[in-house]
Amino acid sequence: MIKNNLTETNLKTSDFDYFLPEKLIAQHPSETRDGARLMVLDKETGEIEHRIFRDITEYLRPGDVLVVNDSKVIPARIYGKKIREDGTEGADCEFLLLRQRSLDLWETIVRPGKRLKEGARVRFGNGLLDAVISDVTEDGNRIVHFEYDKTRGRNLYSILDEIGRMPLPPYITEELKNNSDYQTVYAREEGSAAAPTAGLHFTEELLDKIRAMGIEVVPVMLHVGLGTFRPVKADAITDHVMHSEFFTVTEESAEKINRARANGGRIIAVGTTSCRTLESASTDDGIVHPMCDDTGIFIYPGYRFKAVDALITNFHLPQSTLIMLVSAFSNREIVMNAYETAVKEEYRFFSFGDAMFIA
Repeated sequence: MIKNNLTETNLKTSDFDYFLPEKLIAQHPSETRDGARLMVLDKETGEIEHRIFRDITEYLRPGDVLVVNDSKVIPARIYGKKIREDGTEGADCEFLLLRQRSLDLWETIVRPGKRLKEGARVRFGNGLLDAVISDVTEDGNRIVHFEYDKTRGRNLYSILDEIGRMPLPPYITEELKNNSDYQTVYAREEGSAAAPTAGLHFTEELLDKIRAMGIEVVPVMLHVGLGTFRPVKADAITDHVMHSEFFTVTEESAEKINRARANGGRIIAVGTTSCRTLESASTDDGIVHPMCDDTGIFIYPGYRFKAVDALITNFHLPQSTLIMLVSAFSNREIVMNAYETAVKEEYRFFSFGDAMFIA
């Protein structure tokens, strides 16, 4: 894990708590992506403006760069039947694909775990897909090898598109009507178990308008894991062990970001995943380097940002690593006051909720 790059603080997890009425947890997207509300927060003064997301253009300047995470969410939740030794179908099973280890080898969460030991076989989609448990990890997840007919150009992703469901966070209890609602318009590379949700507010038309202003939209990639929703159980935030996620910054993207900074442009991260990617790929001088790696970077107050000048983000869960990151970008008091204001003004929270622009 990459440690915070300033002296560790004495902040407690409870310092990032706030009261959120259940009615403010968004269960479905806004009617239009860019029609969500936007809170504009001055990270130095704490001054707040209330706008609509499409108004983001009024806060961007020619020469800025928007850095987006173009990872694509896969329909990673699948339901099947355990296959008995005699080949007949047995108990119902649920798999949630977490992370690709190799072509058809994945780390998964399985239920019921006690019945699915090494060597167990599970069948999905009336025979479209089989899974064999090859190993059990220390934390109880399963390493699973998937088997399927590879003729006619089929691969695991095409089968998941047919039989899988989107792995919505536990606080969203309504059924998703359209899988594309939980996908950014620029999603490209399959592999995420959760959406980089700040990007859900952008439409193709809004991005075209931003580009026409002389602002580049530059992709990086971080496959979002379910660790995003894992609560911080440690009392002291410095005792929390951050989950690890795979990221990529291409040579072309690094060059565009570094050129913009050299020319005085701001680097604006769309979402905490883009922010973590940039901070993981940059050196202390703010230069972003092309790389493919895992990152376990944990950003909390006291962190000195190297590459990110402004942040577009959603409203995050109480006591989460994400609200800690946002607090680091400004300070805890300003951010917690902004959240209190958002509750009073009845903003919509979490994945399908409203957005903040912090600069």
